[in-house]
Amino acid sequence: MRRVLTPGAYAPGATVVHRLDPRAKLVCLLASSVAAFAAPAPWGLAVVALGLLATLVASRTSPATVLRGLRPAALILALSVVSNAVVLVGQPGVSVEGLARSAAVVCRIALVVGFALAFSSTTPPPAMADGLAALMAPLRRVGVPVGAIAMSASIALRFIPLTVEEVDRIRCAQRARGARLDEGGMLRRVRSWGQVLVPLFVGLFRRADELASAMCDRCYTGEQTVLLGPLARRDWAALVACAAWAVAAVAL
Repeated sequence: MRRVLTPGAYAPGATVVHRLDPRAKLVCLLASSVAAFAAPAPWGLAVVALGLLATLVASRTSPATVLRGLRPAALILALSVVSNAVVLVGQPGVSVEGLARSAAVVCRIALVVGFALAFSSTTPPPAMADGLAALMAPLRRVGVPVGAIAMSASIALRFIPLTVEEVDRIRCAQRARGARLDEGGMLRRVRSWGQVLVPLFVGLFRRADELASAMCDRCYTGEQTVLLGPLARRDWAALVACAAWAVAAVAL
């Protein structure tokens, strides 16, 4: 069976972004997301786009990966652009201002997705959990279960590629049994996909139950030991560069 290439799945490598500390990458991701939504159009967005291009080059992430990550939401984004551009009340027509505004929003979402995919493709899930737990460590003083939150996020990230592979496996099996998943009208296709979704949910619940039993047998208490040392010079340099870039994008 062919292996499904999941957008954003961790890809081992030795790039500059791969070697950064997960804490530094999480802070940079947060700053990039804020800059993408706070930067004014068009020059601020152009600076953010240049930052995304530099990140993709530094992490050796293909732009096609970003496009595949946007594909599930392509229909919703297209409807958003059309609904803001087409005027039906008063004098019907196309609003150039609405089209520009909706296009800017779509660009902001695409930029955030690009940064998130570059982060997830260069950071393994355990490192994400460790970085998140380290950054949230001060919240332990007010009773926040930091370890449980970080572990839940790590498990969710691990289940994404497993779910995609499971969907592909079940779909191929049902097609081999004669199922026609892509034929007929919309209603018929939705009903046909029930042959995939039902065994998918059963399998996911079985995996979750097995995981819960394994964690219970190992006396998991919700806390974890974070084995992250101090930030290196390259991490501080990346944080300073990211902060300067984000301020420049917003200032424009």
